[in-house]
Amino acid sequence: MKKFAITLSLFAAILSQQTLAQSSDPTIMTINGVPVSRSEFEYSYNKNNGEGVMDKLSVDEYVTLFVNYKLKVAAALDAKLDTLSSFRQEYAMYRDQQVKPTMATDAEVLAEARQMYERTKAMIGSRGLIRPAHILLKLSTKATAQQQDKIKQRIDSVYSALQAGADFAELAKKVSEDGGSAVRGGELPWIAPTQTLKEFEDVAYALSPGEMSKPFLSPVGYHIVLMKERKQLEPFDSLKQTIVASLERRGIRNDIAEMKLRRKVTESAGKLTAEQVMQQQSDSLAATDNELKYLFQEYHDGLLLYEISSREVWDKASQDETALKAWFDTHKKNYAWKEPRYKGIAYHVKTKADVKAVKKCVKRLPFDQWAEALRTTFNPDSVIRIRVEKGIFKPGDNATIDRLVFKLPESAAANHASNTSYPIDAVFGKKVKRPDDYTDVRQQVVEDLQDYLEKEWVEDLRRRYQVEINKEILKTVNKHL
Repeated sequence: MKKFAITLSLFAAILSQQTLAQSSDPTIMTINGVPVSRSEFEYSYNKNNGEGVMDKLSVDEYVTLFVNYKLKVAAALDAKLDTLSSFRQEYAMYRDQQVKPTMATDAEVLAEARQMYERTKAMIGSRGLIRPAHILLKLSTKATAQQQDKIKQRIDSVYSALQAGADFAELAKKVSEDGGSAVRGGELPWIAPTQTLKEFEDVAYALSPGEMSKPFLSPVGYHIVLMKERKQLEPFDSLKQTIVASLERRGIRNDIAEMKLRRKVTESAGKLTAEQVMQQQSDSLAATDNELKYLFQEYHDGLLLYEISSREVWDKASQDETALKAWFDTHKKNYAWKEPRYKGIAYHVKTKADVKAVKKCVKRLPFDQWAEALRTTFNPDSVIRIRVEKGIFKPGDNATIDRLVFKLPESAAANHASNTSYPIDAVFGKKVKRPDDYTDVRQQVVEDLQDYLEKEWVEDLRRRYQVEINKEILKTVNKHL
């Protein structure tokens, strides 16, 4: 009896905890049998109606958009789009961008910084760091003896001027051929051993602060070096923040994560793949961080939404020329223009003979073939014989058409500018009061057909999938403690 009583007490405690969890984050709606928690809805609503959003929606208005979104995701799951390798790869990439940085602790980053410091300290050794300034006169390794003598005389002249009291920085700005340092008066950044040419390093490290070298030759030319400062490497604690920041910029957390990932896969002895390890890490983070959990869900559902929408609406509308023509023919009155347009070309040629030649070239061709015909006839190679602008123009779109077709005053054709290389302007085409066919307003027709397909699709999804909304819970959005 005691064992039974203890078991019953434990069951009651567990049930009580579950009830508490459910009451603190109740189900706000169920879509196709899948519950949506209030916190998930709030995450989406607040993210899309936060600071900077111009057209903010009320909770009731947003419910419609959110439900439609979830219905499309349900359709994508039914179509098993989540099993596509392309989807899995893209989702893993987004997920890993969030997960990998969390796999590296601050302590591990600091340890890497310490290692970098120790390596640098060992490389520098007792010689320390130097900050020299120099004047360089370049000399090619293939220079003749005469050229070498000429550069040697110039550097000796510069050295004599410096010994006579000339300002090193001003002279470096005037004569040094190291463009990067010359603008700074010849000053170079801090240098460690083995970071520069051996000939330069040997001379520079032999100088004390304020001391200047005689001219000397390196593989790049003649130098004169003035030692500005010398120092030993600062203690780690004084450089720690700088080193850590540098490592962070170089992606150290990702490097640490990759190392740990490989180690976990190896230690599993073939039981785990890298993908499984990353998913475990993702699940672990999502269990304790709602923001991250819903961000993962957003990545997941957003990729599915894009794929299913492309198939059902976007590609279907933009690639089905028969459907576009049929839509246009049925809704012609929606595409009337308020003012006539000019369907044709404005072109610019060098000779009067080409004015007629252009017209003859395209006269009997469909409008959509004009551009290719003109290109192959007049501009088949790098020699441009004519310049052409093709399209459906309204007043103000093209200066030449404004002037020759719409007879606008020259001042109104603000973009008109004569081209001496192509001095003769001409036009060919016709004025039209309304579009001839859907290709004249193709983008608008595509958008209208997409809107129609979207509406039809959503209506079908709402018939196919059951949607239940808890209106009482909906009233508590962003109003609970």
